[in-house]
Amino acid sequence: MPSPAVQFACDNQPRFLEQLKGLLRIPSVSTLPEHRGDVRRTAELLAAELERIGLEHVALIETEGHPLVYADWLHAHGRPTCLCYGHYDVQPPDPLEEWISPPFEPTERNGSLYARGAVDDKGQMYMHLKALESLLRVQGGRLPINVRVILEGEEEVGGEGIASFVQKHPERLQADFALISDTEMFAPDLPTLCVGLRGMIYTEIEARGAATDLHSGMYGGAAPNPFFALCQVLAQLKNSDGRILIPGIYDDVKEPSAGELAAWRSLPFDEREFLRHEVGSTALTGEPDFSVLQRLWARPTLEIHGMPGGFTGTGAKTVIPAKAAAKVSMRLVPDMAPQKTFQMYKRHVESLCPKGISLDVRLIHSGDPIVIGVDNPYVQAATEAMQEVFGKQTVFVRSGGSIPIVGDFERSLKIPSVMMGFGLPDDNLHAPNEKFSIANFYRGIESLIGFFERLGHG
Repeated sequence: MPSPAVQFACDNQPRFLEQLKGLLRIPSVSTLPEHRGDVRRTAELLAAELERIGLEHVALIETEGHPLVYADWLHAHGRPTCLCYGHYDVQPPDPLEEWISPPFEPTERNGSLYARGAVDDKGQMYMHLKALESLLRVQGGRLPINVRVILEGEEEVGGEGIASFVQKHPERLQADFALISDTEMFAPDLPTLCVGLRGMIYTEIEARGAATDLHSGMYGGAAPNPFFALCQVLAQLKNSDGRILIPGIYDDVKEPSAGELAAWRSLPFDEREFLRHEVGSTALTGEPDFSVLQRLWARPTLEIHGMPGGFTGTGAKTVIPAKAAAKVSMRLVPDMAPQKTFQMYKRHVESLCPKGISLDVRLIHSGDPIVIGVDNPYVQAATEAMQEVFGKQTVFVRSGGSIPIVGDFERSLKIPSVMMGFGLPDDNLHAPNEKFSIANFYRGIESLIGFFERLGHG
């Protein structure tokens, strides 16, 4: 028999889904100034919801960017305190023409809910609120454990506001562990806990040549071209096998343990299916001496994301631009330190500068790589809760992505994080037609209820 709280959640599934749709209709795109009001409106809606379900001390905490949303319930004496984290901002929806249904009009299709933010992270964050609501409703306004909730609106643009708050006010977020649902399951119907994340440095290289844009007919062949300069530099950062060519970059890389590698080999991973259904290319790339999962989870990477500059409009304009830029990131693995890695990267980029060009190498934001031990009661309770709901043994994986707040919690709050995510590999986060399995939305709520109840019975 399900617990009363799980039964409440099951009985209220249609309402929970409609409430999520309302949240997804607000275009809370944190990187675009024209959506600043939408981001605040989302924060205000979430604050009102936290107050409605029975949490206390609900407040918007102002930052230099978008506000944090805080709430707590701290009356479970002798029980652990959970810090529930999530983010309510979303990526821009571009390119719009590739969406089958409008990105901010949630649409049910093939058992999934399609909308920007459906899985990253409004849908997963909202599972926390609905699990807490279910527990509060059936337990007379009480929870089995103590809870603090902190929601941010800047995760998609670096999370500087919450990082500063955590560093300056750790006492306001004091807890025994953090709970984060912003990761994915390894495969459909396979309960998964993420226990490792790659870190990141996100950079911009600006190349400057002539004092002003020049006519390529009059000056081509004599004037330096910043785009060609960038191409020459970028081509020397990585070889054709995917190995990064920055001197010393692999010196601090900590290899996964033999046990972890064995566990990865036992996962239901089909390289051909991964290529066909997730990547959609003709071949996979990367270091040939490492498995695909090792390349995704335990090896550093270097990627180019965009090269703004020059003329990109319709038609032709024969211009040699005065400046051009490239946005470049590196994913880091234990034990690579972001600042040290950036300095090595910066020195190498500057050493490759072609004549007639000046380079400015800037760090936009960074995050630490993290690996979390599984031998604590919080991970064990999460493992059991997911296993009960899904009827399968929970697996441990790493993620190739980065969640900088996990490192902030570890450094400033001295607490581990439980990364209990319910997305799927093909959910298109950051891409057109982002989706979230409706069944996983419901099963996520049930798993979270079971998790809280296990810790409460401790």
